[in-house]
Amino acid sequence: MSNKIKTVVFPVAGMGTRFLPATKAVPKEMLPVVDKPLIQWAVEEAAAAGCTRFVFVTSPEKDAIMSHFSDAPHYQDVLEARGKTKELALLKAGLPENAEIIKTYQDAPLGLGHAIWCAHEATGDKPFAVILPDDMVQHTTGCLAQMVAQYEKCGGNLVAVENVPANQTHRYGVLDPGAEADGLVEVKGLVEKPAPEDAPSTLAIIGRYILGPQIMDTLSTFKTGAGGEIQITDAMAELIGTVPMNGFRFDGTRFDCGNRDGFLEANLAFSIAAADADSRDALKQRLRPLLD
Repeated sequence: MSNKIKTVVFPVAGMGTRFLPATKAVPKEMLPVVDKPLIQWAVEEAAAAGCTRFVFVTSPEKDAIMSHFSDAPHYQDVLEARGKTKELALLKAGLPENAEIIKTYQDAPLGLGHAIWCAHEATGDKPFAVILPDDMVQHTTGCLAQMVAQYEKCGGNLVAVENVPANQTHRYGVLDPGAEADGLVEVKGLVEKPAPEDAPSTLAIIGRYILGPQIMDTLSTFKTGAGGEIQITDAMAELIGTVPMNGFRFDGTRFDCGNRDGFLEANLAFSIAAADADSRDALKQRLRPLLD
């Protein structure tokens, strides 16, 4: 079986209630960080990692996401007529030339594990990646590209991890870690959303996964876990001992755009990074009075 990762799954069916009322009509994944929506940043990261098949697990109420990645004949005609070649390139929304787009629906909010299972027909018998657009990682080499390079060496199930404050373990899948070498952490066990006093460590999974096809069989039993939902953490834990599993300490800074503070921080960080030296200094000067 090839270790090349060509398929990526985006679970984007959630309602985004933390951002109401902005998300009443606009999907959370379409909220912009600087000049691109969250979902486009995720798609560009996947494309940079070599993915060509993009699977969106969505809901009928969130067609704006699919519209963003579809052809836009009216825009294209107008821009071509005006000779706006730079703007024409932007219509690709970060997709590579050979992109295959697949849409599937999650019919009920039954958890991340269920959302991933909804992509089982598209992933087939090949390993695949999962990106949660809420988590943005700022680095010159995308987080998924870093993971793909490691995965081609180690195989198995691979998750991006970082240490989180002890009082936040209840928000994450947390590792029971084993030996560590070269950025890879052996996973002896996993606990979904443990209370701080029950957490085996503070090493938590963030929204990047590379998973083998065996995970779909495990998810298909629809076992529920924390919150009465079908948890991907539980499914991965069940395969430990059968499928090798490692955590990967990625390079870069993660921003949790699932909450307003993280979303604002990401906008500031990516705005500063995108600016030239003069604009960057001017932006910092404008921000200082707001922070006093």
